[in-house]
Amino acid sequence: MSLTVGFSNPGAVTIGGKTAATISALSEAEENAAAEASGADKDDGNQVRTGGAAQEESKAESGDNLSITVKMLLKRMQELQKQLQEQQQQLAAAQAASYPTPEAKAQVVMSMQGQIADTNSALSEVTNALVKEMAKDSSSSGGLVNTTA
Repeated sequence: MSLTVGFSNPGAVTIGGKTAATISALSEAEENAAAEASGADKDDGNQVRTGGAAQEESKAESGDNLSITVKMLLKRMQELQKQLQEQQQQLAAAQAASYPTPEAKAQVVMSMQGQIADTNSALSEVTNALVKEMAKDSSSSGGLVNTTA
């Protein structure tokens, strides 16, 4: 379900005390967890593993010391960074392209700049939410660093 409403500062809007980026990340996490539980996303490369170091290795790779919220925020941050890169490439192409009038070029370039600004804003929101979540995890668990041998 999605709802689109025009606000001058969409980053300031919260739903239930959470930003839209956090809600989106949490819903993605729930979808991924449901897919994993049903086995729909399983692609192990036909490898069979039983116990021992291989399990510990896979746990270390998945970052089990991070909460699901932190993992989803990191995933969302990577998606936004990729989107930002694509938009910057599109902007460069738009600036290099020829247009019938200077006004047409200016309109296209400004539109792309607006999209980049929106993506930067979303990236900033996710970064802020990630910092807050990691600080919360850090204070409740005594830190994100595992000091056990």
